[in-house]
Amino acid sequence: MDQDLRVVYESRNRQSCADRALVLTSLQIPHQIVDDAGSCLLLVPAALSAQAAGELQLYDEENPPPRPAPVRKTEFQDPVPGLVGYVFVICMVAGMAGYSFFQSNWFVAGRVDGELIRDGELWRLFTALTLHSGLKHLLGNIVFGVFFGLFAGRLLGSGVAWLAIVLAAATGNAFNTLLLESAHRSIGASTAVFAALGIVAGYVWRGKLMNQDRWSNRYGPVVGGLALLMYTGTGGPNTDVGAHLLGFVCGFVAGMLLVRFEPASRDTRTQLLAGTTALAILVISWTIALMI
Repeated sequence: MDQDLRVVYESRNRQSCADRALVLTSLQIPHQIVDDAGSCLLLVPAALSAQAAGELQLYDEENPPPRPAPVRKTEFQDPVPGLVGYVFVICMVAGMAGYSFFQSNWFVAGRVDGELIRDGELWRLFTALTLHSGLKHLLGNIVFGVFFGLFAGRLLGSGVAWLAIVLAAATGNAFNTLLLESAHRSIGASTAVFAALGIVAGYVWRGKLMNQDRWSNRYGPVVGGLALLMYTGTGGPNTDVGAHLLGFVCGFVAGMLLVRFEPASRDTRTQLLAGTTALAILVISWTIALMI
């Protein structure tokens, strides 16, 4: 090759040089690649440098470098009303159940009972979410419920978040009941707690709220949600692992679906209607339970 050479392309990425060398090869322009102090140089004879540079410019224009997907910006909403409502409801039910208000055994009336649910007492899927076996059980679900509910409320708004949590948790209870023996019984808001975690993970993943270029970021919400589920939802001899897992799965699906309804969730009336509906579901469920 002519010793009078000119540099027509330089890059720290050798593959980029190799790609452009193929362009020159297809045009039968003599060239060579030289590695120099961490850089890669593409050289051609001086007489052909103008032609080579022009062809490489056309190649660059036709093959622009991929641009990273922009990180989606989210306007966080007020989670406080939902958190206050959550704590108020489960504490109120705990107090009324403890003192047997209306001369009723709230635990018998409202717990998950596989046989009775199969017989049509579907309100138990909701009422069981508000019952707790003791102060430790109650405080644990308050702490984790507020923690995960905070993130769900910030993403979706208080009303939409807690309506989604209630429905996803009840669905998780339903699937868990169908998969277990008919004698299965359980109580507690933990299914709702893990539904909230699932909603956050599903919404963040499907909504691409994190940088999606790297696989670790792309699947980060899913892996993180499962890790928290394994760490906080599988311990203790009386832990209903199935309810926790299915609550998370149902919440994850709900979170993915809610991405499509994000614009509507920004409306104050929508939030109020959703929050009122969530509360009404629990009130109606308990009214039926205590009247039977």
